[in-house]
Amino acid sequence: MSSQAQALAPLPKVRGLAFIGFPLHAAHHPSDDRAHHLFDVKVPMLFLQGTRDELAELTLLAPLVKGLGARTTLELFEHANHAFHVPKRSGHTDAEVLDNLIRALARWIVAVTATA
Repeated sequence: MSSQAQALAPLPKVRGLAFIGFPLHAAHHPSDDRAHHLFDVKVPMLFLQGTRDELAELTLLAPLVKGLGARTTLELFEHANHAFHVPKRSGHTDAEVLDNLIRALARWIVAVTATA
């Protein structure tokens, strides 16, 4: 909802938007209709996304992020679902994934705030 508000009019002091598991579409109903407003967002955006997220098929999300241009970053978490859970066979734990997610978010925040 913050992205929709930001698309309508810049929100005071908002320097970027981070999406942790952006819900691009309903499960098993692929579409990018929910994302059209993102083209009107002018601040940097970060998408932290699991590669097994049933609410954001990568075949739709990756081209969308590319189309949004240089202000947008996509960080993928292999084998993670929408809740960033990974199966044991991935060789990683949920805690490791969340640690990596937090580190990626922190790096992005530092980069975004350093440019202002």
